[in-house]
This record gives sequence, C-alpha cells and structure tokens, in this order.
Amino acid sequence: MSSLQKSIMEIADIRSLLLKQAVARSSNSSSDWDFSQVNKLKRRNERMVLAAVLLPIIDKEEGISIILTKRSNKLKHHPGQIAFPGGKMKGKEAPWLCALREAQEEIGLDPRLVRNIGEMPRHQTITGFDIIPFVGEVLERDIKFSPDTNEVTEVFEVPLDFILNRENMSLHTLDENENRLGYYAIPYGPYYIWGATARIIKSFSEAIIGKL
Repeated sequence: MSSLQKSIMEIADIRSLLLKQAVARSSNSSSDWDFSQVNKLKRRNERMVLAAVLLPIIDKEEGISIILTKRSNKLKHHPGQIAFPGGKMKGKEAPWLCALREAQEEIGLDPRLVRNIGEMPRHQTITGFDIIPFVGEVLERDIKFSPDTNEVTEVFEVPLDFILNRENMSLHTLDENENRLGYYAIPYGPYYIWGATARIIKSFSEAIIGKL
C-alpha cells in the first residue's frame, strides 16, 4: 500500500473525503446494470424498493476494519450472501435511521454507538432495490455483536487496507438467458464478497483513494 493510502486511513480523513463527494453523489450512483446487457427499459419502468445499509468501520489497535455479515440461508432475498447490515425503509423513515435500525435488529449494534461519517452514492440492484449506503464509525472498540440468527449467521471484519487494495477486486461476467451479466467480487478468506456489496465497496474505495 502506498504512503498516500496509509496517510488517509484515519476516520477523520475518511469523513472529509466522503463529504467532498457529496455534490457528485447523484451522478456517481451505480447499478447492477452497469456491466450487464439487460433490458434497461424494464429497469426504468420498475418501481424500486428504497433501502439503506450501514457500512460500519471500527478503529482498533491493529487498525481500521469494515464490519460485514453473512446473511441467513432462510432469507428470501440474497440468502447466504455477504452483506452490510441494512434493509427496506419503513414508510417515511429517514435513510440514516433505517440503516441504524436494521443494524440494531440484525447484529445488535446500539445506534448510540454509531457516528455518521458520510453518505455514499446510491446503488440499484437487478432484484429491484434502490440502496442508500452510509458509512458509520462504531465508537466502542471491544464491542460484542449479537446477531439475529434468522437474518445473520455470522459477523466478521475485513481490514480497511485489504478493502482499499484494488488488486483484491475483480470484475466477472457470465451469460444467463441470453443476457450478459457483470459483477465485482472481492474474495476474503472463506468469504466471497460480490454483487451489490462489492460494488458499494468499490464506490467507497473510489471516494477514499480515487478512481483508477
């Protein structure tokens, strides 16, 4: 990792860099259609379900990490996949409050222990979700999570320097029903981070160290 990357790996700097991206958020939004040959007219006509996710970062003695979950196989949407805590908004619920509520429900993260660092560009999925991601600092270093096993089977951490290393991310394509689909993947140990989660991580990386 370069000295530049090391110099910005402080949470205060992450907040500053995310705030600088605020003006360009709408133009920087991403979707699962970015690298896929599918019917975009269908995309425009579909009503997307608003959702919010929390990208929790925690600063420990060994360095900054990002907290991720492995979704339960019992879930209807994206079972068994690696994801950030999050879910659908309820009524007129504010996106940030939705992300906090879902994190509390899924992994037992007390909202009082999370500080809003910044909002990321939105991401739309082929499955019909319009996701608003937030970066939040977990203020307690030795926090113990209590996941709801109906939704989450595991909570784990990935070092920030691993997340920011572009060599750990790759673009994959596959053909399905005469359509070409593309997605990013970030393998980490026994975990295969891909799809919307990997795409949001890519947006986070671009906000911190810039685009390739």
